[in-house]
Amino acid sequence: MEFPLWFQNAIQRRLDHVSARIEHHPELRRCRDEEKSAFQAMFSGVDMTQLPAFMEWEDKHHFKQAIMNEWLYLQGMRDGAQLVFALLADPLLSGDKLLARSKKTEPTSVQPEAEGEL
Repeated sequence: MEFPLWFQNAIQRRLDHVSARIEHHPELRRCRDEEKSAFQAMFSGVDMTQLPAFMEWEDKHHFKQAIMNEWLYLQGMRDGAQLVFALLADPLLSGDKLLARSKKTEPTSVQPEAEGEL
């Protein structure tokens, strides 16, 4: 089943919004600062003795990315659960059920009263 384009766009916009919010989250500042200082230490003097510094930077970078991915995943799970609950709370009627319901509620044609009857 393919979702309509408007729905795909809405999901993409939500993903972009949540990603931006996670990227600027204050708790990531410490991880970001550690990653930046490790990266700068790695390139302050380029020689093979800097390999441990590169490995430290790489570990911190991957750790930061893992935190961001985890938060993104959890927010996606929350959003998905909210969507499911909203759809279950107010399910859309299928076409057959909608037609059957509309036939039951259609007004019957009103016959003009015969003259003199009240």
